[in-house]
Amino acid sequence: MSNRVQNIRGMRDHLPSAMILRQYIIDTLTSVFERYGFEPLQTPVVEYAETLDGKIGDDEKLIYRFEDHGGRKVALRYDQTVPLARVVAQYQGQLLLPWRRYAIGQSYRGERPGRGRYRELWQADIDIVGSASPLADAEILAVLTDALTALGFTGFTTLISHRQILGGIARVSGLDDAAAGDVYRAIDKLDKIGIDGVRNDLLQSGVSTAAAERILALIDLQGDADEVLNALAQQLQGDERALQAIDNVRAIIGYARAMGVPEERIVIAPRLARGLSYYTGAVFESIVQNPPMGSLLGGGRYDELIGMFAGRSIPTVGLAFGIERLHDVMEELGMGPASRTIATAFVTLFNPDMAAESLRLAQELRRAGLLVETALDPSEKLGKQLQYADRRGIPYALVIGPDELARGEVVVKDLRSGAQQSVVRSAVASQLRSAADARRTPRTAYDQGGTHERQTS
Repeated sequence: MSNRVQNIRGMRDHLPSAMILRQYIIDTLTSVFERYGFEPLQTPVVEYAETLDGKIGDDEKLIYRFEDHGGRKVALRYDQTVPLARVVAQYQGQLLLPWRRYAIGQSYRGERPGRGRYRELWQADIDIVGSASPLADAEILAVLTDALTALGFTGFTTLISHRQILGGIARVSGLDDAAAGDVYRAIDKLDKIGIDGVRNDLLQSGVSTAAAERILALIDLQGDADEVLNALAQQLQGDERALQAIDNVRAIIGYARAMGVPEERIVIAPRLARGLSYYTGAVFESIVQNPPMGSLLGGGRYDELIGMFAGRSIPTVGLAFGIERLHDVMEELGMGPASRTIATAFVTLFNPDMAAESLRLAQELRRAGLLVETALDPSEKLGKQLQYADRRGIPYALVIGPDELARGEVVVKDLRSGAQQSVVRSAVASQLRSAADARRTPRTAYDQGGTHERQTS
């Protein structure tokens, strides 16, 4: 196949049925974000290369770089966090802190495409800029919990840790801060390479066998959140930075519980590293066990990144929802809106003489807030029009002929069951609206037979 009719590997075309699910995800997320007072921000997809340089650690090699027509070194946006930092620094006098912001758009990463990994990816970011309070971290947890619940997820888990907990684990195992970086990198690959792979990476980086075994034992602590934090506090006695981090996580969880985040949703995961180099405090990500897709979202506190642009420290916490992964998981589990077509009703054209009346009916329904398609060829047979509407997945077809017009009625045909009834014209909109509301009710994995709930709880 010629490259002229083929998209670039790792970049997808989203046909209408997929876009309807994606728009549903974005609309749902936006509704939850705004409920908490987050405001929209949009930044260009292209930044100066130096804006991104030195900000994302080992993944910097994945940045798409090029020269524009003016010879300027530019790059495609890798994420929406670094551009946020640039915006805060650029518009310091115009932004009232603390500032809650959300941004939805594409980022680009030159990595090997795979399941849940694409070179063009959409993300929905939220951040609270200008607050060092653990209450801000807790609010982020509350937003992600409400958002995933609103999308229909019933068995997700949010893992939470802290960079200084991992640092403390490294330090009490006899490593200095410089060597702790190797620990972060090794542990961040745990889900990909397993415990044995992490052990090998640690040993190859110069960590002793005894230190490696202690690190592996501590990062594998599991159980009730309070129990794991107490165990960590006992094991990390003497490391003040780690103990302060544990107290910080305790405060975050306490505030999150006060905001209604269920206890069973949060798991203390000392193994959670989060690969990006700019995180400085609490880190978190939400996962589902089936289908195996990695994290649906991830984030944490980064108190120094904005300062790299602004010249002063501006504490910030945030996260990014992976629209691609949410879409793929929800599609596989049959979640989302019950229909993948826009229209609720299809207005047929009975014959050329009745076409104008059918178009008037369609406009009446649109003004009533309904999504309506019409046939386009008045000479086309009615059966063929109905067949088209059925193939489009539109649930209802409307017919208005001379007899219906005389009686002030409309024939409403349910294309799924084949049943039809004559409805007073003035009542058609309310009847279809009730049907449309039922179709918009999100399907959860539990509704699809409990797969998600059983496999992730």
